[in-house]
Amino acid sequence: MSMSAGLAGRKAENSEWLDHAVRIGMVAYGVVHLMVGFLAVQLALGGGGTSASQKGALAEIAEKPFGKVLVWGIAIGMVLLVVWRVLDATFGHQEKQGADKLKARGASAFKAVIYAVLGFTALKIAVGSQSQGGGSETMTAKVFSWPAGQLIVIGVGLAILGYGGFMAWRGWTEKFKEHLDAEGKSGETGAAYILFGRIGYIAKGIAIALVGGLFLYAGFTHDPKKSGGLDQALHKVLEQPFGQLLLVAIGVGIGCYGLFCFARARHLSR
Repeated sequence: MSMSAGLAGRKAENSEWLDHAVRIGMVAYGVVHLMVGFLAVQLALGGGGTSASQKGALAEIAEKPFGKVLVWGIAIGMVLLVVWRVLDATFGHQEKQGADKLKARGASAFKAVIYAVLGFTALKIAVGSQSQGGGSETMTAKVFSWPAGQLIVIGVGLAILGYGGFMAWRGWTEKFKEHLDAEGKSGETGAAYILFGRIGYIAKGIAIALVGGLFLYAGFTHDPKKSGGLDQALHKVLEQPFGQLLLVAIGVGIGCYGLFCFARARHLSR
């Protein structure tokens, strides 16, 4: 029974329908990043009425005509990406061996969690849930009350910082090109896609690293108020010398990541 389940899983992981599902999900992911980039630029220019985060982007989309329909579509797209990554983590990377296979499958599982969180956020906004919770500050305060809570917060900060650095490294070295088929990497159009990817990965990596820095600061100072998500991190950027220009650059870069998601959807290579 387990062998037949494994064969079915590998068949699903390599199926054409999953390619279509991933393309739909990538378009949805791109829309969210375009909106986050727009909100970041708006914040830099003094119009920061909405949180410059994925949650803020979804809330902003929901307020537009037919916005709730689009948010439902994004939620569905994220579910499709979760299905892909779960299959990938369970049955994928058969060409790899040992530690390389475990690392690749672990990365897929991690991405499944990221997509699931975004999908759950989109679902809450689509059904009209206005529950805001306490955000990262309340969450960090709870963790501080746990045994070794301060070390856990510092560890989370290091992990987020490391992931941000990894994203920026992928952008700088253009490792992301593996996500595009041969046509998507050729000619002037391919060069534009690669440029979007390079700028987008680096900008998103910097933004994620800033969030990690806030958690590290909160951990070392034992002050949960110092932690924060993307919106708080971008506000910190705005407070720095030349912060407005830096924030515009980050916002445009995150928008470029969204455009690369569209390119990836069109020229998918997985």
